[in-house]
Amino acid sequence: MSTTTPSRDVAAPERPARRAATPTDRRPPGRRRSLLPYLLLAPAVVLELAIHVVPMLVGAWMSLRELTQFHIRDWSTAPFVGWENYRVVLDVDSAVGAELLHSFGVTVGYTVASVGLSWVLGATAAVLLQRPFRGRGVLRALFLTPYALPVYTAVITWSFLFQRDTGLVNHVLVDQLHLLDERPFWLIGENSFVALLTVSVWRSWPFAFLCLMAGLQNIPGELYEAAAMDGAGFWRRLRSVTLPMLRPVNLVLVLVLFLWTFNDFNTPYVLFGGSAPEQANLISLHIYRSSFKTWDFGAGSAMSVALLLFLLLVTAGYLLVTNRRRNDA
Repeated sequence: MSTTTPSRDVAAPERPARRAATPTDRRPPGRRRSLLPYLLLAPAVVLELAIHVVPMLVGAWMSLRELTQFHIRDWSTAPFVGWENYRVVLDVDSAVGAELLHSFGVTVGYTVASVGLSWVLGATAAVLLQRPFRGRGVLRALFLTPYALPVYTAVITWSFLFQRDTGLVNHVLVDQLHLLDERPFWLIGENSFVALLTVSVWRSWPFAFLCLMAGLQNIPGELYEAAAMDGAGFWRRLRSVTLPMLRPVNLVLVLVLFLWTFNDFNTPYVLFGGSAPEQANLISLHIYRSSFKTWDFGAGSAMSVALLLFLLLVTAGYLLVTNRRRNDA
């Protein structure tokens, strides 16, 4: 029995030459990759600090000083008063505190009405436009027009519509429909709140419509088919299928609309020209006048900080309650 051994003359495969290690290669791979997320987040963090965090800290510092027109040239010379500004603006027995409380009440009513009406109109339009029909795309585009328009353009247009003698609103209500005997004032007096609410709802409900329409797209059609086979009508399907499935969307939508509406400054400022009537004196406009009309920036900053704390408490409470209900479910 003979065995054969491979010949030594057969050339063995050559191994590739090893490249000299560089400093980058000696660094652990995990360390190289760990810096990338921070580098990508750095621009957003810098902008957030410059636009939001630093102004908030400056506002909190201003609220602790008697910063009036006498110290506007050099803020460092404003005397430190501690919590005195907060004591003055939160004292409901004083004139300043009573006006702030009135503005707060008007803002709460305005926010509740605007958010509620915006959600109802948005949900109604989203449900009605859920089924395909001819012209649905055109209606969706028209419904989103108020949300796409610049805020100043939209509000200025409404200010012309609400004019007493030449406005289209009075022309339709008085001359065309004969619902009113005389032309009312919409931008002053008691009707100013209705005018402000109308503009706010007109601008906000397309956003609710857009969010709810997107939420309806994610509801499986099998749920509606099963409900229909069980004999559920339209309202029963709406109550038992649509609204429960839209709950995650509604939780975020209501919170966003609340924060946007409660902090709304552009709408009353443009609609009333910076001096809103007492019936439509929102807290954002009241803080603006307290700061830039009376030149009491210390008191205005204290109002702003108090408003920020209130919104943070409401947001935290809302998230706590909604998360608890979701966990219980």
